[in-house]
Formats: sequence, structure tokens, C-alpha cells
Amino acid sequence: MEAYDNYTDQELLELLRSGDTAAYTEIFHRYKFILHQHAWNKVRNKEEAQDILQEVFTNLWLKREALHITSNLSGYLYSAVRNRVLDHFSHGEVKLRYINNLKPDLVHDVPTDHRVRENQLKALIEKEIAELPPRMREVFEMSRKQHMTYREIAEELGTSEETVKKQVSGALKVLRVKLGLFVYLYLIFHL
Repeated sequence: MEAYDNYTDQELLELLRSGDTAAYTEIFHRYKFILHQHAWNKVRNKEEAQDILQEVFTNLWLKREALHITSNLSGYLYSAVRNRVLDHFSHGEVKLRYINNLKPDLVHDVPTDHRVRENQLKALIEKEIAELPPRMREVFEMSRKQHMTYREIAEELGTSEETVKKQVSGALKVLRVKLGLFVYLYLIFHL
């Protein structure tokens, strides 16, 4: 087996473009700690920093054939992390504006027909959650309804945090497709 740790970043990039998974693994191991620290310094949340890092490396693999890195690999990866951090903060601002726009409605008494629609919406969401695969449903409900962290869920179920994260992410993707954007946003903010 070749010693990929002796390859330069440029050599690893060439191998990555051709679909070499060992080159991808070497790039990941070479930069994961420093990029995680970089993301953490910006967001100050370990799980969010891990999410950002995962997105950066996932996109690196998915876009490997079309990569045109004009600078060095480390510069490219730092820029990718910075852009994901900016997206993260931008998304947070959108969420905050949405919540702030809902607050006036929450202060006033909601008419009965709104309550009926809200109950129907909750029933629809619960129906779709019930149709998730059993393990995915269990993990999702522990995360969203019991407000347990990924670590707490992993410890209780005897699995890894990464598995828990994948289960929650998979559940959200399934629900987004089945329920549509509006209902998905409701799910995110109300469960």
C-alpha cells in the first residue's frame, strides 16, 4: 500500500480528482483537526463546527472531478470552511427573523380555525414521523421531542454520535420531501 502521507497536497488533489478514496482520506486526516478548530473559533459550538467540517469534506468529494483549485489546498479548504460559517450565520439570521415575525401572532389569542389547522398540521407531522423506519424514528424523537443531545442519544442506544447525527439528518430529509417546505419549517421550529 502506498504511503499517502508522503504525497504533496497537489499530488493528493490529482489522485482525488480521479476518485482515489485513499487520497481523500489522507486529505481529511491531514486537515480535519485544524479546520475543525478554525470552524469552532467562529461558531463556538462543537457540533456545529463538526457539521460545517462534514459539509466541506462532503462537497470536496462530491465535486472532486470539477475542482479547479488555483491556490493551495489548505487555502481552498480554509475558504470553504469560512463560506460554510458565513452560510451558518446567515441561516441563523433567517431563522431569527422568522421567529421574530411569529412573536406578534403568539401574543394575541389565536382564532379557533387557526388552532384547528395547527392541530391538523401536527397530526400530519406525527403520521409522517410514525412512518419513518423504527430506529430512525426513535433517534429523531429522542432528539426533537426529548431534546436530547447526539451524545446522550448515542450513549443511551449504545451507538456513535455520527450514527445518531446521520439518523436525524436522514429523518429531516425524508420529512422535508414528504411534508414540503412550510411544514418542514414548522417542524424545525415547533418540535
